[in-house]
Amino acid sequence: MSDLNRFSDFAEEDKPLEGEKIRIDDILNQEITVKNFEVKDSKFEGKDKYTKVQIEINEKTKVIFTGSKVIANQCKKYKEKIPFIATIKKINNYYTFT
Repeated sequence: MSDLNRFSDFAEEDKPLEGEKIRIDDILNQEITVKNFEVKDSKFEGKDKYTKVQIEINEKTKVIFTGSKVIANQCKKYKEKIPFIATIKKINNYYTFT
């Protein structure tokens, strides 16, 4: 029986991203540290997915929610670089890391 794997040795539990929820518009054009992210299916009709981004700003951990496909794609593309420092800009009708 010692050949059996223990669930606790291989299971990776999805833990919620911790931090106080803030509005993305409250941190525009400010330097932040992107610490983690997750892309989830939206519960709202007509909406596809949303991205929850865990950030650090002013030495406090916060989370922002956005339907921005640009930010979702940037998070996925550069996930190996996390944590990274960025600024969120609003260009016309979309948000992006710069």
